[in-house]
Amino acid sequence: MFSKHSTNSSKLQVSEFILMGFPGIHSWQHWLSLPLALLYLSAIGANILILFTICQDSALQKPMYHFLGILSVVDMGLATTIMPKILAIFWFDAKVISLPECFAQIYAIHCFVGMESGIFLCMAFDRYVAICHPLRYPSIVTNALILKATLFMVLRNGLCVIPVPVLAAQRNYCSRNEIDHCLCSNLGVTSLACDDRRPNSICQLVLAWLGMGSDLSLIIWSYTLILRSVLKLNSAEAASKALSTCSSHLILILFFYTVVVVISVTHLAETKAALIPVLLNVLHNIIPPFLNPMVYALRTKELRVGFQKVFCLSFEKRPWRTCP
Repeated sequence: MFSKHSTNSSKLQVSEFILMGFPGIHSWQHWLSLPLALLYLSAIGANILILFTICQDSALQKPMYHFLGILSVVDMGLATTIMPKILAIFWFDAKVISLPECFAQIYAIHCFVGMESGIFLCMAFDRYVAICHPLRYPSIVTNALILKATLFMVLRNGLCVIPVPVLAAQRNYCSRNEIDHCLCSNLGVTSLACDDRRPNSICQLVLAWLGMGSDLSLIIWSYTLILRSVLKLNSAEAASKALSTCSSHLILILFFYTVVVVISVTHLAETKAALIPVLLNVLHNIIPPFLNPMVYALRTKELRVGFQKVFCLSFEKRPWRTCP
């Protein structure tokens, strides 16, 4: 389990980590595998359905749904980064994870969470232009803009989070290698280091404020302008219709950032109830991929109609395509 770390001091360096699962409930945590597996499969299935529907229905070839399709891809990536390993721990007792795999998971989690935050910002900008500048919307929110915004978010999060796993890999893990977690979180892994882990904590805090903090600030600013514009409308019906197009987005943003804040506070407080931050951390990586398509499917009429067309169940009884 340990391998020689070739330094002058001949210290021991662990060669692998052991993911213990949920702290305090190791004896019966395998019972959680069924609901987690159902959440994961439902999330993957729902997001694939969203993507398929958007691709097949010409009525959904709009920027709002393009961003939703990109969000679905990010959601599937985020869920797949952690869930197969978690289920392997519960079902096959596959608790061992190599250091490179662990640091790669740290990178992937930070990258996908950052991209989800960035896509929420893009969707907020889309709603801002659609409501506050409707006449200029087709000329502003173009396919070229969507492509550039997506590439920017991928590059921003793909490059900016590199210091997190790099700093974690530079720590000296010379004693314990058991992580009281189901996944490799930056703070959970670096808590095992024998040397100073403050650079890791500071780096993660700075990146969170610069990345997700700036995203949230711009989202709040966008919706402040949207609300001000809606309140100027003379028609209550028009105002209600404008706000209804934002409701799904607002629900998801509220959940996403609320859980991020709660996780940060519980980690900083170093609460004795270690199960709470670990459970929140896992759920934050699986609930949004499950919740996002559900909320949009339930609250977006065009998407529901798209589902009906895909399954050849159009209420207008004008088949969009011939069912086999």
